[in-house]
Amino acid sequence: MPRWLRLSLLVFAGLLLAAVLAIVITVYLLLQPERFTAMLQTQARAAGLELNLASPASPSLFPHPALDLHGITLNARGATAPILLAARGKLGLPWRTLFGGPTVISTLQIDSPRVDLDALQAWLTTLPARPSGTPPNIPRIDTGVSINYGSLVRGNQLLLANVNLDAGRLRSGQPFPLSMSANTASGTMLKLRLSATPRIRGNALQLDNINLHLSQGGALMLQLSGSAYWHGAADAVAHLAGKLEHADAGQYAISLALTPADQSNPLLLALKLEGQDAHVDLRLPPLALARWWSQLGDPGNPVLTVPPGSGELQAKKIETGGITIEGLSMKAGDSLPASASTAAAPRPAAGKP
Repeated sequence: MPRWLRLSLLVFAGLLLAAVLAIVITVYLLLQPERFTAMLQTQARAAGLELNLASPASPSLFPHPALDLHGITLNARGATAPILLAARGKLGLPWRTLFGGPTVISTLQIDSPRVDLDALQAWLTTLPARPSGTPPNIPRIDTGVSINYGSLVRGNQLLLANVNLDAGRLRSGQPFPLSMSANTASGTMLKLRLSATPRIRGNALQLDNINLHLSQGGALMLQLSGSAYWHGAADAVAHLAGKLEHADAGQYAISLALTPADQSNPLLLALKLEGQDAHVDLRLPPLALARWWSQLGDPGNPVLTVPPGSGELQAKKIETGGITIEGLSMKAGDSLPASASTAAAPRPAAGKP
């Protein structure tokens, strides 16, 4: 090989190496992994959470700017049980953020996350109530969220496996699509499709054009549409109607109506189901029902109580878990206890003459 050619190749290799190093340094300086990691941890601390990574975030520039996160752990402050464990996460960033624009995360992808429902509920109970008159905030998602092969657990009990979720752009006044699939602990496939248009009206969060489609294997399918709004705490209203189809029992008309709590009554859900072989007309307090459900597996509270609610239920035949019930007819009382947070205050005692 001629000497001039050998020198030319060495010079070219040196320039190529310098260009690669320059690109690596540019990517690192533009993405500033420490900046975004610190931003995420600051936002987590503001919400009473602790975010930790097994290794520093690694940047990439092509095909789109992004940060790879490895070994994600999210805990409530001071708690030992993690709310979220994930093998890997990826934050997509818009180009304008790299060149001095506002710090915005355009996409969020999480691989193999594990969410503990007990830890999540424990953290939610520590959140302060939203001040009266303050409108709720709709978190903005510019492009979307993707979750692959996740799981939902309660302590050591598996609730859902192989959770795959895709959510589109979330912005006030624009339709928001969400789709999810998962397997129950018994292996049954669940599929959910949801779309709604969120917007702030006054001090309330309103959801218009709700369309929900839920299927369980090939045996059950639920379709609902309607609207809802939430003003804070137990001040919520919803009206949904549609159909429920069962592979063996046929089709039913179903409606759900949620009425807000007041000084005398708790948040109340009216459920109506009409079909050839069944009639259901129930009024259920969701918050009290959730507390009753959570106590079923509590070894410290072995007493089985009647679930809260009122109304009537009639069915010619019910089959579940290998058990068959025929000619079922149930009625519950009309009175419902007011929730502790919404019960009317006691009248002051009359003064002595």
